[in-house]
Amino acid sequence: MNERILVTGANGQLGNEMRCLARRANGGCFIFTDVAELDITDLQAIRRCMNENRISVVVNCAAYTNVDKAEDDVEMADRLNHLAVGNLAVVCKETDATLIHVSTDYVFGGNGNLPCREDEPTDPLGVYGKTKLAGERAIEASGCRHLIFRTAWLYSVFGNNFVKTMRRLTAERDQLSVVFDQVGTPTYAADLAALIIHILETGKYRQHEGVYHFSNEGVCSWYDFAREIATLSGNTCDIRPCHSDEFPSKVKRPAFSVLDKTRVKRDFDCVIPYWKDSLVKCINELKRI
Repeated sequence: MNERILVTGANGQLGNEMRCLARRANGGCFIFTDVAELDITDLQAIRRCMNENRISVVVNCAAYTNVDKAEDDVEMADRLNHLAVGNLAVVCKETDATLIHVSTDYVFGGNGNLPCREDEPTDPLGVYGKTKLAGERAIEASGCRHLIFRTAWLYSVFGNNFVKTMRRLTAERDQLSVVFDQVGTPTYAADLAALIIHILETGKYRQHEGVYHFSNEGVCSWYDFAREIATLSGNTCDIRPCHSDEFPSKVKRPAFSVLDKTRVKRDFDCVIPYWKDSLVKCINELKRI
């Protein structure tokens, strides 16, 4: 791998996991940026950065991910999840670079009961999902070479996420209620980062294009996820299942957003870890911090 790779949103969960794995990657020059180094809402700044550094692959880990806040902060969510993504795609098209972009299961309405395939109709329920879908469409409209990875329930040792929140709450409280009527699959950000590094190292991003789904294997509810987090953390909090409507929210979340990963396993020859196995790795890392 002799590519020059720009990673945006490098201070987030996935960006930080990319940093860790890039140190051991087989070749390639990685340039990590966050908003302080590169504002991806600025088209000219992207042009300068990519031309000056002769970038051949962009891995976009930047996003507006606060699902509830997005309902009130529509302009900023659209700017980061849609317009900025379009900027990256336009410059990738101009420079003949490949864009690897991360999207979300929230592009689906979650009304089915079978894992969602890449070619199924989208139906986002809130601003976050709508702006992420708009970003996908901006990439496709640009005509640049691209890979879009939809993922779900992302967590890691970095940043704020459900795993870290549940570890704290189940240590502090005697009892906790967690919704059981939203079902999906957690994704350890280190596993998604490993897939991206694998694709870069093998050059398989040159052979395939389009939308792919990636999460860990298996299925669970947020309630199941929380119980496993507490158990692995050694916390004895009494976790009880509850309905989503017991927690009023500005946005309705998908009830069933399990992703079908047949295509990503076939095209990139990857073995995806089971969600509980990856959770063990993450919590062991957190215990060492």
